[in-house]
Amino acid sequence: METTGEMKAPGTFEILKEDRHSDARLGRLWTAHGAVDTPVFMPVGTQATVKALEPRDLKELGTSILLGNTYHLLLRPGMEVMAACGGLHRFMGWEGPILTDSGGFQVFSLNNLRKIKPEGVEFHSHIDGAKFFLGPKESMEVQRILGSDIAMCFDECMPYPCEEAYARQSVAKTLKWEATCLEQERAPGQLYFGIVQGGVYTELRESCARELAAMGFDGYAVGGVSVGEPETVMIKGVEDGVRCLPRDRPRYVMGLGDMFQMNESVARGVDMFDCVIPTRVARHGTAYTRKGSYPVKGGSYKMDQRPVEEGCDCYCCRNFSRAYIRHLLNVGEILGIRLLTIHNMHRYLSFMREMREAIAADAYTEFRRELTAILRPKALSVEG
Repeated sequence: METTGEMKAPGTFEILKEDRHSDARLGRLWTAHGAVDTPVFMPVGTQATVKALEPRDLKELGTSILLGNTYHLLLRPGMEVMAACGGLHRFMGWEGPILTDSGGFQVFSLNNLRKIKPEGVEFHSHIDGAKFFLGPKESMEVQRILGSDIAMCFDECMPYPCEEAYARQSVAKTLKWEATCLEQERAPGQLYFGIVQGGVYTELRESCARELAAMGFDGYAVGGVSVGEPETVMIKGVEDGVRCLPRDRPRYVMGLGDMFQMNESVARGVDMFDCVIPTRVARHGTAYTRKGSYPVKGGSYKMDQRPVEEGCDCYCCRNFSRAYIRHLLNVGEILGIRLLTIHNMHRYLSFMREMREAIAADAYTEFRRELTAILRPKALSVEG
């Protein structure tokens, strides 16, 4: 689906079509750097780059929006460098939209290296031990300097499992911090997304979502899922988080990248996703296909003349064999990682495009059923 006509104001979210049998929908979110068609997958550019890929590659693959990381960019290269270089778009040579996370997930995962305070989190860098402080004011200031199109508000990502008493305190803290985030100065055209927390507790997630909706964010995310919980618990967490969010604003599930789980989240009304899976597993020799993943680095592919995925039209599959990719990976050649990353990213972006096409053609029910039959056949047999 191509965008046509004049640019619309940043924050405009159009619902182009809704599925008749689920909560899946086609949408278009307008940002200061262009439109994003949803459902969408956002490649992760943690250190101001999507590992092994150039901006040119990403554009050719059909990427519409990238994700940057507040925590890592604060540590290196630092905001003095980022400000001098004109912000994240100019720094990394990417002209399209960028979403930046708040850094909350990273600082809360530091465990013994951080101390939670009412105003935010004091932590020591995992790189050199240097002391930093990151709270709602600091996080939004960093994201203002980065100049991202979408800035995520600062929240506490609670662990799994988590006692209900702690979860309640955590949600209260998150709501206070996110209200503070809304008061901060923004970069031109920058959108602020609130994040729903609540762990495995339905009432907490619903109440958190309702309070955030009342604050009037430009979009909303479901956080604190895919943090070690069973898949059924994770999907319920997404469902609980989305249920009470405004229908007319974009919805984003953070850090979710399993294809089956993304599709089930779309069926529940989610529009946006990000994950490091396609790039990370490529560096370890795993290829993603329509039928799941497999270790192309394995010995059984030593003489295999087929492309990484038969029927795939990405650059890697058009030109090289499994045997060649395996050889490059096993001798430590960078090209092997690059080619497999190109393929995996192509597969992910194609998956989202195929999903959008299915919704547009009133064929999403069959798309969902076929995907489930391939990736979760036992789940399909249970659901009938």
